[in-house]
Amino acid sequence: MIENGQRVLLSGGGRTFYVRAGTGQFSTDRGIIDLDQAVGASPGDILHSHTGYEFVIRKPRPADFFAHSRRSGAPMLPRDIGMVIAHTGMNKNDDVLDAGTGSGIAAIYFGGIARRVVTFEKRPDFAAIAEENIRDAGLSNVEVVADDMLNATGAFDVVHLDMTLSADHVRHAHTLIRPGGYLACYTPFLEYLVTVMDTAGGIFAEVHAYECIEREMTRSDRGTRPSTRVGHSGYITIARK
Repeated sequence: MIENGQRVLLSGGGRTFYVRAGTGQFSTDRGIIDLDQAVGASPGDILHSHTGYEFVIRKPRPADFFAHSRRSGAPMLPRDIGMVIAHTGMNKNDDVLDAGTGSGIAAIYFGGIARRVVTFEKRPDFAAIAEENIRDAGLSNVEVVADDMLNATGAFDVVHLDMTLSADHVRHAHTLIRPGGYLACYTPFLEYLVTVMDTAGGIFAEVHAYECIEREMTRSDRGTRPSTRVGHSGYITIARK
């Protein structure tokens, strides 16, 4: 059942709107939608605009927060987040430290999988945006800390870093990771990739680096072909302790 103030998606008429239930009227090019009617409804129920368009209620999933939630910068793409989850084997028994929270998108993905996520963001304004997005995702197991990850303490199964990295960050991450655990670093430029690999190579048992290049397929009356969008986003380094 949808609660008052909960984030929902309304999809119909070729449009999708990311809204909050119970906040009155919402004007769209498909008519006015009464969001108060969403309170007490269930995913799959239908709301009508005043012009008669039907909108199906959907509960947002992590990919929807990537697409619609408020941003403080460019978040990691879902494909890169998926690589981190897959290569570290992140699971329901894991404690995860995430750093470079940004909008909190990676933390939202991790929070749906791991037992606990602590995410560090140095900028208080970014941390506040992330807290709002994580709260909208309904995740009680994700904690946002407005601080430098170099001040982090504790023991974690996975440490994920998406930030401007130095050798000190890699070395400190090593002290936080339980034996057999993983460090995962996202780096948009090769120079930072080299820093991570060179530093991790001296203290971790295994180090591997990857680039994930994705090509979306497009289809038209003329035929089917890869999209012309740039497929590169960044590099993922996975190190095991």
